[in-house]
Amino acid sequence: MEYLDLGPFSRASGTVRLPGSKSISNRVLLLAALAEGETTITNLLDSDDTRVMLDALEKLGVQFKRDGDVCVVTGTRGAFVAQQADLFLGNAGTAIRPLTAALAVNGGEYRVHGVPRMHERPIGDLVDGLRQIGAKIDYELNEGYPPLKIHAARVSVDAPIRVRGDVSSQFLTALLMTLPLVRSQSGSIVIEVEGELISKPYIEITIKLMERFGVTVEREGWQRFTVPAGVRYQSPGSIMVEGDASSASYFLAAGALGGGPIRVEGVGRASIQGDVGFATALMKMGANVTMGDDWIEVRGVGHDHGKLEAIDMDFNLIPDAAMTIAVAALFADGPTALRNIASWRVKETDRIAAMATELRKVGATIEEGADYLIVTPPAQLTPNAAIDTYDDHRMAMCFSLVSLGGVPVRINDPKCVGKTFPDYFERFKTLAAT
Repeated sequence: MEYLDLGPFSRASGTVRLPGSKSISNRVLLLAALAEGETTITNLLDSDDTRVMLDALEKLGVQFKRDGDVCVVTGTRGAFVAQQADLFLGNAGTAIRPLTAALAVNGGEYRVHGVPRMHERPIGDLVDGLRQIGAKIDYELNEGYPPLKIHAARVSVDAPIRVRGDVSSQFLTALLMTLPLVRSQSGSIVIEVEGELISKPYIEITIKLMERFGVTVEREGWQRFTVPAGVRYQSPGSIMVEGDASSASYFLAAGALGGGPIRVEGVGRASIQGDVGFATALMKMGANVTMGDDWIEVRGVGHDHGKLEAIDMDFNLIPDAAMTIAVAALFADGPTALRNIASWRVKETDRIAAMATELRKVGATIEEGADYLIVTPPAQLTPNAAIDTYDDHRMAMCFSLVSLGGVPVRINDPKCVGKTFPDYFERFKTLAAT
């Protein structure tokens, strides 16, 4: 078993330029591939999740040239050339879900699959939505889960499409991005969301990026969305990928725990990512936060006892960044409650169960529910805890912060950060000091 020993560290300061956002990178790659014209993408994330998306697009006949974090994609004008393909998509929800929708209306024969964990992550609500327009999709193993077989079918829309919103916002994202390619008698297509839509900021990202490619989505609240039918995405010419706001959370928390100042560059007030809301949560915990259009800086806590303040907060809007709060809660002055996080259960791992298990290793008392976690910090952190990471990049990055509590910590399987941030630990170690 590979592992990495970190710390003990007592301070952290410096500046970090963030890698591109995973959510934006994979959305932009697909939109550029479907658009008319050539798109130059800059600050594109280079990670496992973007690589599987690029590999899939290549198999589908999309032409692109990549040089470092710049990728020039030649659009297919709305239809992939390859009429059959076997696509391996790793554990990338941002790739498998939108691609499934795009392939379902492309008129070919495709198989999409991933790592074993991907075959445990639900996709049934998206498939149900696509079947409403005539798509032919079969489950290869278990009903409601990948692998999927997608068959050529005549798709048409004559009524609103209904999709559940309470399991993953990626199902709605996939439909929003694909349905403009489909024709409709009325010239527009309506999607109605059943139940509470979670992770709303990720839908904002989707809508804003579609607009950059010339397609405007109209929405009534978060229940009803209307897209134009039978239109073509148009390349914006060039588009820059913002820094990854979820990845920013680890460094911002490090600034609070290690005194700072730590500045992250690439996200800020002007960001289209909801996870910049993490900075607000840190402020509620007493950290000193300042922000510009494309940077955020954190320095220590603003009161004299040196501990963060415990909070009780709903994290439905920023579930990924909320994981960082769970670890920061080890440094708070009382129990911190993270609520409305049921979506953690169907992510790269069951994150509620994984977090509870690993936080206990460092001495915390944990109460775990179906959709919440309450973290009571220990009087003293347990040194030399060996943290299991469950092949989940965020587990590994979160628990690096324990080392700022003046205790060494061991991270098992540190390479799992390759999913979104391959050189995370190198960057972290340049900021942390004994």
